[in-house]
Amino acid sequence: MKILLVEDEKSIADFIKKGLSEEYYTVDSASNGDDGLSLALVNRYDLVILDVMLPGISGIELCRRIRKEGIATPVMMLTARDTVRDKVAGLDSGADDYITKPFSFEEFLARVRALTRRTRDVVVELRCGSLLIDPLARRVTVGNREISLRPKEYSILHFLVVNKGRVLSRTRIMENVWGYDFDPGTNVVDVHMKALRDKLGEASAAGFIRSVRGAGYVIDEPPELPGS
Repeated sequence: MKILLVEDEKSIADFIKKGLSEEYYTVDSASNGDDGLSLALVNRYDLVILDVMLPGISGIELCRRIRKEGIATPVMMLTARDTVRDKVAGLDSGADDYITKPFSFEEFLARVRALTRRTRDVVVELRCGSLLIDPLARRVTVGNREISLRPKEYSILHFLVVNKGRVLSRTRIMENVWGYDFDPGTNVVDVHMKALRDKLGEASAAGFIRSVRGAGYVIDEPPELPGS
């Protein structure tokens, strides 16, 4: 699940981003309305979280513009304003939910889950041979064996299976799993990929993920065994 967070208060943005990352979400962030709009228009997100009061265009105007472009992604508004008039303005701009600061992170997560459920429910499970991913439970199994993965390992595997048969560059994996705040010179993809392959190897699924020299990584559907 990929989320766009547009929030100009750094402490709040860091708090939300850290919490969502720990819950397996990939988060792109912007600190002003103009940059947020640019990201919303060029990328596909499962949820957009907007502060109402932003440098540049406001969260309400940003929401209006993405709706005008036909983007139906769920939108949650964050604001310190809690009057009925302010809430109505946010909802009338096209937002799906509205939460007032300060808020409990537990309630915030519940709202995030509710808003992204419509996307998650479209795909109940992902399969690649004997490897099965349950996106709702974030559960990975190979045959009858459950594989325990760290959040980034799970996100990488999920991204590979969604794009089964396609070679994915390290940059594309970084953008989709770590978001846009990444160091292009880092080897973090290779480090996580090795850990992921080691764990799959323990379940006799080591060959699922292939390295393509100079291009990236791909996960293939394993060939059927003779007589199967």
